[in-house]
Amino acid sequence: MVDVAKLAGVSHQTVSRVLNAPNMVRASTREKVEQAIAELGYQRNLAARTLATHRSRLIGVIVANSDFHGPAETALSVQSAAHESGYAAIQAAVRSADPKELGSVVSMLLNHSVEGIVVIAPQEQLVRELQRTAARVPMVVVADSPRPLDGMHEVCVDQRDGARKAVEHLIATGHRTIAHIAGPPTWLDATQRRRSWLETLAKHGLPPATEHTGDWSAQAGYEAAALLITEGALPEAVFCANDLIAIGVAAGLKDAGISIPEDISIVGFDDIPSAPYQRPALTTVRQPFKELGRACMEVLSAGIEGVEPGPRRTISATLVQRSSVQVHRNKTSS
Repeated sequence: MVDVAKLAGVSHQTVSRVLNAPNMVRASTREKVEQAIAELGYQRNLAARTLATHRSRLIGVIVANSDFHGPAETALSVQSAAHESGYAAIQAAVRSADPKELGSVVSMLLNHSVEGIVVIAPQEQLVRELQRTAARVPMVVVADSPRPLDGMHEVCVDQRDGARKAVEHLIATGHRTIAHIAGPPTWLDATQRRRSWLETLAKHGLPPATEHTGDWSAQAGYEAAALLITEGALPEAVFCANDLIAIGVAAGLKDAGISIPEDISIVGFDDIPSAPYQRPALTTVRQPFKELGRACMEVLSAGIEGVEPGPRRTISATLVQRSSVQVHRNKTSS
Protein backbone atom coordinates (compact mmCIF):
# COMPACT_ATOMS: atom_id res chain seq x y z
CA MET A 1 0.00 0.00 0.00
CA VAL A 2 2.91 2.36 0.75
CA ASP A 3 4.36 1.65 -2.71
CA VAL A 4 1.00 2.46 -4.32
CA ALA A 5 0.79 5.71 -2.33
CA LYS A 6 4.29 6.78 -3.44
CA LEU A 7 3.59 6.08 -7.11
CA ALA A 8 0.24 7.91 -7.00
CA GLY A 9 1.63 10.81 -4.97
CA VAL A 10 -0.90 10.44 -2.15
CA SER A 11 -0.93 9.24 1.44
CA HIS A 12 -1.42 5.59 2.32
CA GLN A 13 -4.63 6.66 4.11
CA THR A 14 -5.97 7.87 0.75
CA VAL A 15 -5.10 4.52 -0.82
CA SER A 16 -6.99 2.81 2.00
CA ARG A 17 -10.03 4.99 1.37
CA VAL A 18 -9.95 4.19 -2.36
CA LEU A 19 -9.90 0.48 -1.51
CA ASN A 20 -12.50 0.56 1.25
CA ALA A 21 -14.77 3.53 0.54
CA PRO A 22 -14.09 4.73 -3.02
CA ASN A 23 -17.20 6.93 -3.14
CA MET A 24 -15.58 9.15 -0.47
CA VAL A 25 -12.55 9.99 -2.67
CA ARG A 26 -12.42 12.63 -5.42
CA ALA A 27 -12.68 11.01 -8.87
CA SER A 28 -9.34 12.40 -10.12
CA THR A 29 -7.51 11.15 -7.02
CA ARG A 30 -9.23 7.78 -7.21
CA GLU A 31 -8.16 7.42 -10.85
CA LYS A 32 -4.48 8.08 -9.98
CA VAL A 33 -4.58 5.49 -7.20
CA GLU A 34 -6.30 2.91 -9.40
CA GLN A 35 -3.68 3.45 -12.12
CA ALA A 36 -0.92 2.91 -9.57
CA ILE A 37 -2.61 -0.25 -8.30
CA ALA A 38 -2.85 -1.60 -11.85
CA GLU A 39 0.76 -0.69 -12.66
CA LEU A 40 2.14 -2.35 -9.54
CA GLY A 41 -0.24 -5.31 -9.62
CA TYR A 42 -1.15 -4.68 -5.99
CA GLN A 43 -3.46 -7.22 -4.33
CA ARG A 44 -4.85 -6.89 -0.84
CA ASN A 45 -4.38 -9.72 1.64
CA LEU A 46 -7.97 -10.04 2.86
CA ALA A 47 -7.12 -12.49 5.61
CA ALA A 48 -4.47 -10.15 7.05
CA ARG A 49 -6.81 -7.18 6.80
CA THR A 50 -9.56 -9.07 8.63
CA LEU A 51 -7.17 -9.98 11.44
CA ALA A 52 -5.88 -6.41 11.73
CA THR A 53 -9.22 -4.59 11.59
CA HIS A 54 -11.65 -7.25 12.83
CA ARG A 55 -13.68 -6.34 9.72
CA SER A 56 -14.06 -8.62 6.72
CA ARG A 57 -15.72 -6.01 4.45
CA LEU A 58 -17.66 -8.93 3.03
CA ILE A 59 -21.42 -9.20 2.53
CA GLY A 60 -23.49 -12.16 1.45
CA VAL A 61 -26.08 -12.00 -1.34
CA ILE A 62 -28.66 -14.77 -1.44
CA VAL A 63 -30.74 -14.80 -4.61
CA ALA A 64 -33.71 -17.00 -5.36
CA ASN A 65 -34.89 -17.69 -8.91
CA SER A 66 -31.92 -15.96 -10.53
CA ASP A 67 -33.06 -17.20 -13.96
CA PHE A 68 -35.62 -14.38 -14.08
CA HIS A 69 -34.87 -10.79 -15.04
CA GLY A 70 -35.92 -9.05 -11.81
CA PRO A 71 -33.94 -11.16 -9.30
CA ALA A 72 -30.90 -11.35 -11.60
CA GLU A 73 -30.76 -7.58 -12.17
CA THR A 74 -31.32 -6.92 -8.46
CA ALA A 75 -28.41 -9.22 -7.53
CA LEU A 76 -26.11 -7.45 -10.00
CA SER A 77 -27.14 -4.04 -8.70
CA VAL A 78 -26.49 -5.06 -5.08
CA GLN A 79 -23.02 -6.40 -5.93
CA SER A 80 -22.17 -3.24 -7.87
CA ALA A 81 -23.32 -1.05 -4.98
CA ALA A 82 -21.33 -3.19 -2.54
CA HIS A 83 -18.17 -2.64 -4.57
CA GLU A 84 -18.81 1.13 -4.69
CA SER A 85 -19.14 1.08 -0.89
CA GLY A 86 -15.86 -0.78 -0.39
CA TYR A 87 -17.35 -4.23 0.22
CA ALA A 88 -16.87 -7.50 -1.61
CA ALA A 89 -19.89 -9.72 -2.13
CA ILE A 90 -20.29 -13.50 -1.98
CA GLN A 91 -23.35 -14.63 -3.93
CA ALA A 92 -25.25 -17.84 -3.24
CA ALA A 93 -28.31 -19.12 -5.07
CA VAL A 94 -31.25 -21.02 -3.62
CA ARG A 95 -33.79 -22.88 -5.73
CA SER A 96 -36.52 -23.26 -3.15
CA ALA A 97 -37.67 -22.24 0.30
CA ASP A 98 -36.51 -25.53 1.78
CA PRO A 99 -35.43 -24.74 5.37
CA LYS A 100 -32.36 -27.01 5.20
CA GLU A 101 -31.11 -25.46 1.96
CA LEU A 102 -31.70 -21.91 3.20
CA GLY A 103 -30.09 -22.62 6.58
CA SER A 104 -27.10 -24.22 4.88
CA VAL A 105 -26.56 -21.19 2.66
CA VAL A 106 -26.82 -18.75 5.58
CA SER A 107 -24.35 -20.85 7.60
CA MET A 108 -21.92 -20.92 4.68
CA LEU A 109 -21.97 -17.13 4.44
CA LEU A 110 -21.50 -16.72 8.20
CA ASN A 111 -18.53 -19.10 8.05
CA HIS A 112 -16.99 -16.67 5.55
CA SER A 113 -17.38 -13.89 8.17
CA VAL A 114 -19.82 -11.77 6.19
CA GLU A 115 -20.84 -8.62 8.04
CA GLY A 116 -24.36 -8.57 6.61
CA ILE A 117 -26.65 -10.39 4.19
CA VAL A 118 -28.94 -9.19 1.40
CA VAL A 119 -31.62 -11.67 0.42
CA ILE A 120 -33.52 -11.28 -2.85
CA ALA A 121 -36.67 -13.10 -1.84
CA PRO A 122 -39.53 -12.74 -4.33
CA GLN A 123 -41.62 -15.61 -2.97
CA GLU A 124 -43.79 -15.51 0.13
CA GLN A 125 -42.73 -18.93 1.46
CA LEU A 126 -39.07 -17.93 1.22
CA VAL A 127 -39.75 -14.79 3.25
CA ARG A 128 -41.51 -16.84 5.92
CA GLU A 129 -38.57 -19.21 6.19
CA LEU A 130 -36.14 -16.30 6.41
CA GLN A 131 -38.00 -14.98 9.44
CA ARG A 132 -37.21 -18.27 11.19
CA THR A 133 -33.51 -17.99 10.36
CA ALA A 134 -31.34 -16.32 12.98
CA ALA A 135 -28.52 -14.84 10.89
CA ARG A 136 -26.58 -13.14 13.73
CA VAL A 137 -25.73 -10.31 11.31
CA PRO A 138 -27.90 -7.52 9.81
CA MET A 139 -30.16 -8.82 7.06
CA VAL A 140 -31.85 -6.85 4.28
CA VAL A 141 -34.66 -8.55 2.37
CA VAL A 142 -35.66 -7.40 -1.11
CA ALA A 143 -39.37 -8.25 -1.08
CA ASP A 144 -42.54 -6.21 -1.40
CA SER A 145 -44.29 -7.99 1.44
CA PRO A 146 -47.83 -6.88 2.38
CA ARG A 147 -46.95 -7.44 6.06
CA PRO A 148 -44.06 -6.10 8.18
CA LEU A 149 -41.07 -8.43 8.40
CA ASP A 150 -40.04 -8.73 12.03
CA GLY A 151 -36.30 -8.79 12.66
CA MET A 152 -35.32 -7.86 9.09
CA HIS A 153 -34.89 -4.66 7.10
CA GLU A 154 -36.98 -4.51 3.93
CA VAL A 155 -36.07 -2.73 0.69
CA CYS A 156 -38.30 -2.95 -2.36
CA VAL A 157 -39.68 -1.33 -5.47
CA ASP A 158 -43.29 -0.29 -4.86
CA GLN A 159 -45.02 -2.89 -7.02
CA ARG A 160 -48.55 -1.68 -6.34
CA ASP A 161 -47.68 1.88 -7.27
CA GLY A 162 -45.98 0.74 -10.47
CA ALA A 163 -49.01 -1.32 -11.49
CA ARG A 164 -51.31 1.58 -10.59
CA LYS A 165 -49.37 3.83 -12.98
CA ALA A 166 -49.76 1.28 -15.78
CA VAL A 167 -53.51 0.85 -15.31
CA GLU A 168 -54.09 4.59 -14.79
CA HIS A 169 -52.31 5.23 -18.10
CA LEU A 170 -54.60 2.81 -19.90
CA ILE A 171 -57.66 4.42 -18.34
CA ALA A 172 -56.41 7.93 -19.17
CA THR A 173 -56.00 6.89 -22.81
CA GLY A 174 -59.65 5.85 -23.02
CA HIS A 175 -59.52 2.11 -22.31
CA ARG A 176 -62.41 0.72 -20.27
CA THR A 177 -62.02 -3.06 -20.52
CA ILE A 178 -58.57 -3.95 -19.21
CA ALA A 179 -57.50 -7.58 -18.86
CA HIS A 180 -54.60 -8.85 -16.78
CA ILE A 181 -52.12 -11.67 -17.38
CA ALA A 182 -50.74 -12.31 -13.90
CA GLY A 183 -47.52 -13.90 -12.75
CA PRO A 184 -47.37 -16.93 -10.43
CA PRO A 185 -49.54 -16.40 -7.32
CA THR A 186 -46.72 -17.60 -5.03
CA TRP A 187 -44.64 -14.55 -6.03
CA LEU A 188 -45.04 -11.39 -3.96
CA ASP A 189 -44.49 -9.10 -6.95
CA ALA A 190 -47.17 -10.87 -8.96
CA THR A 191 -49.76 -10.69 -6.18
CA GLN A 192 -49.04 -7.00 -5.53
CA ARG A 193 -49.37 -6.09 -9.22
CA ARG A 194 -52.62 -8.04 -9.55
CA ARG A 195 -54.00 -6.45 -6.38
CA SER A 196 -53.24 -2.98 -7.73
CA TRP A 197 -54.90 -3.78 -11.08
CA LEU A 198 -58.12 -4.63 -9.23
CA GLU A 199 -57.89 -1.63 -6.87
CA THR A 200 -57.25 0.85 -9.65
CA LEU A 201 -60.13 -0.40 -11.76
CA ALA A 202 -62.44 -0.28 -8.73
CA LYS A 203 -61.34 3.28 -7.96
CA HIS A 204 -62.55 4.32 -11.44
CA GLY A 205 -65.75 2.30 -11.26
CA LEU A 206 -64.59 -0.21 -13.87
CA PRO A 207 -65.09 -3.98 -13.61
CA PRO A 208 -62.05 -6.19 -14.25
CA ALA A 209 -61.97 -7.80 -17.66
CA THR A 210 -60.74 -11.35 -18.09
CA GLU A 211 -57.71 -12.60 -16.14
CA HIS A 212 -55.21 -15.38 -16.75
CA THR A 213 -52.11 -16.56 -14.86
CA GLY A 214 -48.70 -17.32 -16.34
CA ASP A 215 -45.22 -18.31 -15.21
CA TRP A 216 -43.35 -15.10 -16.23
CA SER A 217 -42.48 -16.58 -19.64
CA ALA A 218 -43.22 -15.36 -23.17
CA GLN A 219 -44.78 -18.78 -23.84
CA ALA A 220 -47.29 -18.15 -21.04
CA GLY A 221 -48.18 -14.85 -22.69
CA TYR A 222 -48.56 -16.48 -26.10
CA GLU A 223 -50.92 -19.09 -24.63
CA ALA A 224 -52.88 -16.38 -22.81
CA ALA A 225 -53.35 -14.53 -26.11
CA ALA A 226 -55.04 -17.63 -27.56
CA LEU A 227 -57.40 -17.70 -24.59
CA LEU A 228 -58.24 -13.99 -25.02
CA ILE A 229 -59.14 -14.66 -28.65
CA THR A 230 -61.33 -17.70 -27.95
CA GLU A 231 -63.25 -15.90 -25.18
CA GLY A 232 -65.03 -13.67 -27.68
CA ALA A 233 -64.82 -9.90 -27.66
CA LEU A 234 -61.26 -8.76 -27.06
CA PRO A 235 -60.57 -6.43 -24.16
CA GLU A 236 -59.46 -2.95 -25.16
CA ALA A 237 -56.15 -3.38 -23.33
CA VAL A 238 -54.01 -5.94 -21.49
CA PHE A 239 -51.83 -5.20 -18.48
CA CYS A 240 -49.18 -7.92 -18.29
CA ALA A 241 -47.31 -8.83 -15.10
CA ASN A 242 -43.92 -8.61 -16.83
CA ASP A 243 -42.40 -7.76 -20.19
CA LEU A 244 -41.82 -11.35 -21.31
CA ILE A 245 -45.51 -12.13 -20.85
CA ALA A 246 -46.36 -8.95 -22.76
CA ILE A 247 -44.04 -9.96 -25.63
CA GLY A 248 -45.72 -13.37 -25.79
CA VAL A 249 -49.20 -11.83 -25.75
CA ALA A 250 -48.24 -9.47 -28.58
CA ALA A 251 -46.82 -12.33 -30.66
CA GLY A 252 -49.93 -14.47 -30.16
CA LEU A 253 -52.29 -11.66 -31.09
CA LYS A 254 -50.29 -10.63 -34.16
CA ASP A 255 -50.16 -14.26 -35.36
CA ALA A 256 -53.96 -14.20 -35.23
CA GLY A 257 -54.11 -11.06 -37.38
CA ILE A 258 -54.83 -8.66 -34.52
CA SER A 259 -53.08 -5.28 -34.72
CA ILE A 260 -51.31 -3.64 -31.79
CA PRO A 261 -52.14 -0.99 -30.69
CA GLU A 262 -54.92 -0.37 -33.25
CA ASP A 263 -57.07 -3.29 -32.03
CA ILE A 264 -55.70 -3.70 -28.50
CA SER A 265 -53.12 -1.93 -26.31
CA ILE A 266 -50.51 -3.76 -24.23
CA VAL A 267 -48.48 -2.71 -21.16
CA GLY A 268 -45.71 -4.73 -19.52
CA PHE A 269 -43.63 -4.46 -16.35
CA ASP A 270 -39.82 -4.33 -15.79
CA ASP A 271 -38.52 -2.49 -18.90
CA ILE A 272 -36.16 -5.23 -20.00
CA PRO A 273 -33.42 -4.16 -22.47
CA SER A 274 -35.35 -5.45 -25.51
CA ALA A 275 -38.59 -3.62 -24.64
CA PRO A 276 -37.85 -0.51 -26.77
CA TYR A 277 -37.02 -2.72 -29.77
CA GLN A 278 -40.26 -4.67 -29.88
CA ARG A 279 -42.61 -3.72 -32.69
CA PRO A 280 -44.53 -1.84 -31.55
CA ALA A 281 -42.16 -0.66 -28.82
CA LEU A 282 -43.48 -1.83 -25.47
CA THR A 283 -45.03 0.55 -22.97
CA THR A 284 -43.94 -0.73 -19.58
CA VAL A 285 -43.09 0.04 -15.96
CA ARG A 286 -39.39 0.52 -15.29
CA GLN A 287 -37.93 -0.86 -12.07
CA PRO A 288 -34.87 1.19 -10.96
CA PHE A 289 -32.55 -1.71 -10.18
CA LYS A 290 -29.42 0.42 -9.69
CA GLU A 291 -31.22 2.59 -7.16
CA LEU A 292 -32.55 -0.55 -5.49
CA GLY A 293 -29.01 -1.93 -5.11
CA ARG A 294 -27.74 1.33 -3.61
CA ALA A 295 -30.65 1.43 -1.18
CA CYS A 296 -29.91 -2.14 -0.07
CA MET A 297 -26.29 -1.23 0.66
CA GLU A 298 -27.24 1.99 2.47
CA VAL A 299 -29.61 0.10 4.75
CA LEU A 300 -27.21 -2.81 5.26
CA SER A 301 -24.25 -0.51 5.94
CA ALA A 302 -26.29 1.35 8.55
CA GLY A 303 -27.18 -1.94 10.21
CA ILE A 304 -23.54 -3.06 10.19
CA GLU A 305 -22.50 0.22 11.81
CA GLY A 306 -25.17 -0.18 14.50
CA VAL A 307 -27.46 2.56 13.14
CA GLU A 308 -31.15 1.73 12.94
CA PRO A 309 -32.17 2.44 9.30
CA GLY A 310 -35.87 1.75 9.81
CA PRO A 311 -37.80 -1.40 8.92
CA ARG A 312 -38.65 -0.56 5.27
CA ARG A 313 -37.29 1.46 2.32
CA THR A 314 -39.59 1.77 -0.70
CA ILE A 315 -38.52 2.98 -4.16
CA SER A 316 -40.89 4.20 -6.86
CA ALA A 317 -41.16 2.67 -10.32
CA THR A 318 -41.62 4.75 -13.49
CA LEU A 319 -44.04 4.38 -16.38
CA VAL A 320 -42.28 4.38 -19.77
CA GLN A 321 -44.70 5.32 -22.56
CA ARG A 322 -44.05 3.78 -25.95
CA SER A 323 -46.12 2.83 -28.98
CA SER A 324 -47.89 -0.36 -27.76
CA VAL A 325 -50.59 1.89 -26.28
CA GLN A 326 -52.64 4.41 -28.23
CA VAL A 327 -55.67 6.53 -27.38
CA HIS A 328 -58.71 4.28 -27.56
CA ARG A 329 -61.81 5.55 -29.33
CA ASN A 330 -65.12 3.69 -29.10
CA LYS A 331 -65.63 2.42 -32.63
CA THR A 332 -69.41 2.20 -32.25
CA SER A 333 -69.72 5.88 -31.45
CA SER A 334 -67.10 7.27 -33.83
